[in-house]
Amino acid sequence: MRLGTPNSPTAVRVMLLGSGELGKEVVIELQRLGCEVIAVDRYEGAPAQQVAHRGHVIAMTDAGALRALVERERPHLIVPEIEAIATDELARIEADGLATVIPTARAAQLTMNREGIRRLAAEELGLPTSAYAFASTEAELAKAAAEVTGFPCFVKPVMSSSGKGQSYVESADGIAAAWRYALEGGRVEQPRVIVEGRVDFDFEITQLTVRSLRDGAVETSFCAPIGHRQVKGDYVESWQPQAMSEAALAKSRAIARAVTDALGGQGLFGVELFVKGDDVWFSEVSPRPHDTGLVTLVTQYQSEFCIHARAILGLPVDVTQREPGASAVIYGGMDAQGIAFDGVAEALSVPGADIRLFGKPESFERRRMGVALARAEDVDQARERAREAAGRVKPAAR
Repeated sequence: MRLGTPNSPTAVRVMLLGSGELGKEVVIELQRLGCEVIAVDRYEGAPAQQVAHRGHVIAMTDAGALRALVERERPHLIVPEIEAIATDELARIEADGLATVIPTARAAQLTMNREGIRRLAAEELGLPTSAYAFASTEAELAKAAAEVTGFPCFVKPVMSSSGKGQSYVESADGIAAAWRYALEGGRVEQPRVIVEGRVDFDFEITQLTVRSLRDGAVETSFCAPIGHRQVKGDYVESWQPQAMSEAALAKSRAIARAVTDALGGQGLFGVELFVKGDDVWFSEVSPRPHDTGLVTLVTQYQSEFCIHARAILGLPVDVTQREPGASAVIYGGMDAQGIAFDGVAEALSVPGADIRLFGKPESFERRRMGVALARAEDVDQARERAREAAGRVKPAAR
């Protein structure tokens, strides 16, 4: 792709659908390459809108509003960053030649819905996964948990992000509450959940997988595996590299390649996997930078955001890791507008530490408002430093 100058006839225009903290880092990388960026979200002042050339606020599940905005802005590339998008309209936009959807419209349709991607991975590709079933009523959920997955199990909306609406259910007594919580956290009006059996695993990883161009052909490359810890489905810390056996690493990358080959297109994918010894199970995939991959801002020569920007533009990428590192989430700690942060200088005094404050205009008790990053000689030391730095940042009311 020929690169040009923003706000001119030569500009390469990129539209982000969803403008959170991950999108913000992608915008910064795209701007470094001279792209003109339009950031779209459901609320004003989202993080990526703060650094884009222009921002728009629409309901991205409204097919008519989405098409009207695309016809108005005429982006060359559309980059979905969240799940709540009218993906069928994206497919029509792509089919009509209005824009290229990253990685493809079909990939957006499949990965924005846990049912689509699970059926692709398990039923079409034959990849190992946990036991699972889908339900559209509380009665169907209760039956699936009793007959397919057993207890304990996990209940998740088929469309949600960052752990929203997810429950760990230990017995039939918890089904009703899990169903209600899933409906609250889901990003579509139609009730639909996936119930998954528990996998006995040693650890979870994110295998960042890249489809980029080299000499005109798509090649697949892999970043070093990222370990992470989740609480209620939401990541709280991550580190790179995650130690694992050569056999498990090979299986992880074979699974990641199979899924991303099936999805097609160009860009970076975050493939989530469970690992126990040499065994590996597929969990989920995001066709975009992954929240656990924030750690790559301090561990790799090119972060996941730089890699994604380059890959979607057809440019060469470098997945080389520079040094071990870790990330730890900074939560809002309160429900308030326009909060402040104390202790930043103290956090940056931790050896090897860095901070990213996302600039979200509204804080919630468990909303991710920033992240502490740290590099070190080994992962254990990096994790200690990241946690210490995160703990020194104190959100404060105005």
